[in-house]
Amino acid sequence: MTVFPKKLTTIASALLLGTALTGASCMTYAENINPTEPVSMVAQWDKTFPQSNKVEHRKVTFKNRYGITLVGDLYLPRNRADKKLAAIAISGPFGAVKEQSSGLYAQTLAERGFITLAFDPSYTGESGGEPRNVASPDINTEDFSAAVDFLGIQKEIDRNRIGILGICGWGGMALNAVAADTRVKAVATSVMYDMSRVMAKGLFDSMTAEQRHAALDQISQQRWADAESGKPAPMPGGLPDKLPADANPIIKEFHDYYKVPRGFHPRSVNSNGAWTGTTAHSFMNFPLMSYANEITTPTLIVTGEKAHSRYFAEDAYKAIGGKNKELVIVPNANHVDLYDNQAGKIPFDKFEQFYKTNLQ
Repeated sequence: MTVFPKKLTTIASALLLGTALTGASCMTYAENINPTEPVSMVAQWDKTFPQSNKVEHRKVTFKNRYGITLVGDLYLPRNRADKKLAAIAISGPFGAVKEQSSGLYAQTLAERGFITLAFDPSYTGESGGEPRNVASPDINTEDFSAAVDFLGIQKEIDRNRIGILGICGWGGMALNAVAADTRVKAVATSVMYDMSRVMAKGLFDSMTAEQRHAALDQISQQRWADAESGKPAPMPGGLPDKLPADANPIIKEFHDYYKVPRGFHPRSVNSNGAWTGTTAHSFMNFPLMSYANEITTPTLIVTGEKAHSRYFAEDAYKAIGGKNKELVIVPNANHVDLYDNQAGKIPFDKFEQFYKTNLQ
């Protein structure tokens, strides 16, 4: 396994601090005849949050335009009668699965009258795609549009009233999607990350030009090793199972969600796996926010007052060109406080109001 230079503020460290990238243990998956098909379709409730009796839950699949089958959880209000409803596609955080944060958001918003879809992005969770545990700025942006495709052909849904919501690293993907997909009528993010920015520049834009070149060279050399072995190696390092006494506060924050019963899930890359060592390669040269100034879709940007990721949200808000935009900073909330509602800080009332106003 290749080790990054000690003096380098590397992609590995940026990912580790920024997305709770883990490498302590690697998950195993069943072999599929067709590598684009689902890895699994678990029928029983296996979420990190309790099931609501106000919502009907369905396991669903749909394909993106690259032919990869995505697996999602569709949540429908039980009291919906026969009228067509507005819908919201939800994904994130980066390296999480639909059984974690996105599922909680989806079920809660379904309780409030929306049909919602929490889905696993390509190459992760139960969704298809080989190799496993790799991300792509293009394909993962496409995953949001594929979710809109799926929602728009459901008989219970008004296809002219579809929104999307991206959590953490999927916030940047959501904004990138809405910059191109005019079918989306409202977009929100929660404690967003711009994954292309953090991979290209490091957390807090701390990476120098020399460090960026060294990181690109390391990834490029890793491609030789992967080509020779015939399979991608996982990213070195990772979130420890047990925190050291002097743990970085951000690492502790992620650990206290992904590595404990509060948020642990066996299919989550962040809980029990590792991204491939070359995952950052495309992100480093494909800025997700390139066309933010063209976004005119109603936009809600939510972040925490104490979130280390706050600067991503504030800069995204400034970059978005439309006038129908709002930045909400949740008092005393850190980044992970908005992953679940353990601290009662997710502003679900605000999300509900935003979508009801803009998905009329």
